[in-house]
Amino acid sequence: MVLVKIDGRELEVPKDYTILKACQAAGAQIPTFCYDERLSRHGAGACRICLIEVEGQRNLMPSCTEKVWEGMSVFTKSERVIKERKGILELMVQNHPLDCLTCEKSGDCKLQDYCYEYDVTGIKGLEERVLPVDDSNPFYKFDPDKCILCGKCVRVCEELQGTRAIVISERGPVAKVSAPFDEGLENSPCVSCGNCVSYCPVGALLPKSKTGYRVWDTKKVMTTCSYCGVGCQLELIVKGNEVVGVQPAMGAGNEGLLCVKGKFAYGFINHPDRLKKPMIRKDGVLVESTWEEALSLVANKISDIKSKYGADSIAGLTSARCTNEENYLFQKLLRAVVGTNNVDHCARL
Repeated sequence: MVLVKIDGRELEVPKDYTILKACQAAGAQIPTFCYDERLSRHGAGACRICLIEVEGQRNLMPSCTEKVWEGMSVFTKSERVIKERKGILELMVQNHPLDCLTCEKSGDCKLQDYCYEYDVTGIKGLEERVLPVDDSNPFYKFDPDKCILCGKCVRVCEELQGTRAIVISERGPVAKVSAPFDEGLENSPCVSCGNCVSYCPVGALLPKSKTGYRVWDTKKVMTTCSYCGVGCQLELIVKGNEVVGVQPAMGAGNEGLLCVKGKFAYGFINHPDRLKKPMIRKDGVLVESTWEEALSLVANKISDIKSKYGADSIAGLTSARCTNEENYLFQKLLRAVVGTNNVDHCARL
């Protein structure tokens, strides 16, 4: 442990803490774009917005990359820090489209929030780039003109997803995030997991399925993904009584990541053909019933068939959408209750 001082407040923190983590422990609010605690380099120091002032140091330091030391005194809101952060934001928005009124990320955009906090209005100076939007992926689109080159999407794709479908190509004022060889997302190794979309701090990466909502009109409901038995945790973005989006949650099974199904394939929830109650065929027509009636019917049918044809005339097929515990109980039902080993499992979703 080392003793540090954050904006005049003394506290002890582990010596392997970054300055950013120490500031967070002290309750100081530090702006970040590229930081993610799951990455090997929590912050790459790429966006520079987390700069702080350390007593006795000539230059401002990126708090996400520098470690604390004994007796360090940090200033997170000094006049020099505020001026530097404001200058960084002004550079970012010089080539950034100022279409916040129509941008779908409005209200959930870090750049918008920080510009408001630091009184940056978007003074135009440099020539605006007009790069084509890449909408070749069926699930999301990438607008390079809105990209602030924090590199977070590239690092999430490489380190957490392990796909390496995107890179930062070129250098200087023409640098951009792109697929390898600049051949578009459809020709990249992208698996459409959408994790880059989930963690983009601005409106550069957006899902195509977004259905016209503002973040303040929605609520988030924590749930478990129903597509397989891993148990990934996610947050359903709900507007009114309709699910309009999905965000990954930090669950033990997924640690803030999702696959293409968990992220984008939620349309069935609102589909008019979705079954919400058990159906029983009566006089050749399927009609809604209660669970008690449906389960009693199944139990009676199984009992009758077993009595007439024997236990091995019955087989069971379970699903990878169930949990391991549910699948275990299902095979136990077939083996111990029905008396057959005719049980299989489809793990090929």
